[in-house]
Amino acid sequence: MFTGIVTHRGTVVRTGEEGGGIAFEIESDLPLDAIALGASVAHSGVCLTVTGKAAGRHTVFASKETLARTTLAAWRTGTRVNLERSLALGDELGGHLVFGHVDGVGEVRAIERCGEAYELVTSLPSDLVSLVAVKGSIAVDGVSLTVNMVDATSFTVMLVPHTWKVTTLGERQVGDGVNLEADMLARYVARRMALMSQGPRAAADERDGGR
Repeated sequence: MFTGIVTHRGTVVRTGEEGGGIAFEIESDLPLDAIALGASVAHSGVCLTVTGKAAGRHTVFASKETLARTTLAAWRTGTRVNLERSLALGDELGGHLVFGHVDGVGEVRAIERCGEAYELVTSLPSDLVSLVAVKGSIAVDGVSLTVNMVDATSFTVMLVPHTWKVTTLGERQVGDGVNLEADMLARYVARRMALMSQGPRAAADERDGGR
């Protein structure tokens, strides 16, 4: 579990096909001495397991399923990546709860400077429309952001100067893909509403575990 507050950025220095997926070697200033093999680290919003580490670099593996649902299939040597270690008990929850389970990929449609901040307009996959609301939270490439506007095909967020500077969102260009994760609360509300629309029996079955 994560908070959507990016703490480090990394750079892909090597990729290689492995076991039906792709292994990525990432160079960064993550405190690797404090990160065990098998630990979870969010990579641009995707929860991945650290499989190797040495001299300022760590390795992760993305399965075929992960490659199909995220932007990782497009990662190449030189790709910049947002990094966040998993949340530990007692850590400050500065953003919102992010699970690293990407719901879909959006495309950057527009970037406009607004004073010292930047407005980012991103396409919204149709199956996520019901999960995104004005003033609600959304993770974009692992960054916790507040939705300013949303319609049937896109949503808008504002990036403050700090976010623009310390995350890879400041490097995005129109046409780039970004990983999207809706707020978990919105997922459960949408699920409950869908069951209620099917009638009280469906809602009761869900509540009782299908008994």
